[in-house]
Amino acid sequence: MKRLLRQKSNFVILEGFLSVLLKDDIQIEQILESESNQESQEDKFNRVDILAQNTKKELIIIEIQNSKELDYFQRMLYGTTKVTTEYLNLGEPYRKIKKVYSVNIIYFDLGQGKDYVYHGKTEFIGIHEGDKLTLSEKQKQLFDKSEVFQIFPEYYVLKINNFNDVAKDSLDEWVYYLKNNEVPQGAQAKGLKEVQEHLQLYSLNKADQGAYYRHIDNNRLAISVLETARIEGEAAGIERGLQQGIQQGIQQGIEQGKKEQALETARKLKQIGSLTSEQIAQITGLTIEEVEGF
Repeated sequence: MKRLLRQKSNFVILEGFLSVLLKDDIQIEQILESESNQESQEDKFNRVDILAQNTKKELIIIEIQNSKELDYFQRMLYGTTKVTTEYLNLGEPYRKIKKVYSVNIIYFDLGQGKDYVYHGKTEFIGIHEGDKLTLSEKQKQLFDKSEVFQIFPEYYVLKINNFNDVAKDSLDEWVYYLKNNEVPQGAQAKGLKEVQEHLQLYSLNKADQGAYYRHIDNNRLAISVLETARIEGEAAGIERGLQQGIQQGIQQGIEQGKKEQALETARKLKQIGSLTSEQIAQITGLTIEEVEGF
């Protein structure tokens, strides 16, 4: 599962999962370093399974946890806090803090709750008036955000074992895969088609996998040979065209030079005045109209 989600050559699977979960068109820009450096010997490592950055420069932490941890909530908090501070450069204003999403795929009973997908975000509600604290118009323009919670980290907890294996929507289809390591029949969720293709490949024995990869390599080689031939053919054609153009240009230059010389000769003969236009045309090779045009 981790191998599928963190493929750097093609982010389509990770993008599909996050787009369905976050209900947004997520495009991954890069997978970042997944183990932060310690600031001191006593500091904790911030180990995460996947740390990605999307095209909006937002950070997405993805944790896949099998063994039970009573303090996992604190681990989630530590992870987002650590990433938030590490990706704010020294001297940058607070408004440059990156948005962080914490996506936690959990295979143990975390806390108490019957649902299988939980979403947590930060909102400020008035104690006396009950109103929600919102951004001013100037803040909306400055931060390019419409709500206060969009500034703070957001948390998603997927309690996989709580899922009843009945996929009713795209997110359920993804949870079904995360629980059963297989794609439900007729799944349409973004990214699951590519998951199915990879699962089919992983199910092959080593000999068949080797044959498949050799087939892919042979196809790449064939494409490379054809592409090279096309490029070299185009280059040769351009070179021939240039040579022909040069020759044509030289010939046109010679012809133009001859024409200009004939016109100059005709001009001088006409100034002398002893010859008719017909005679000058016969001597220079010009037409009578060209001669009489002076």
